[in-house]
Amino acid sequence: MGTHERLYEHILMRRSDASVPFDGLCALLKRLGFDARIRGDHHIFTMAGVEEIVNLQPRNGKCKPYQVKQVREMILKYAMRIGE
Repeated sequence: MGTHERLYEHILMRRSDASVPFDGLCALLKRLGFDARIRGDHHIFTMAGVEEIVNLQPRNGKCKPYQVKQVREMILKYAMRIGE
């Protein structure tokens, strides 16, 4: 199981949202097919067919817990899988 798969499972299993690495979540979103745009420390992710826009900001190398929750809800809503 690769890094992206472990992080994907970590997020969906609702383990500690405060311990999700920022770079890892950005890479996971790109792997899921999102396009990234960076403005300062805001990393904005969009995807065709997904109405939500994901805006992530790092805090000490980790993601903010509420942002991880937003990503999890979006993954579940659109039934996103790695490699699709």
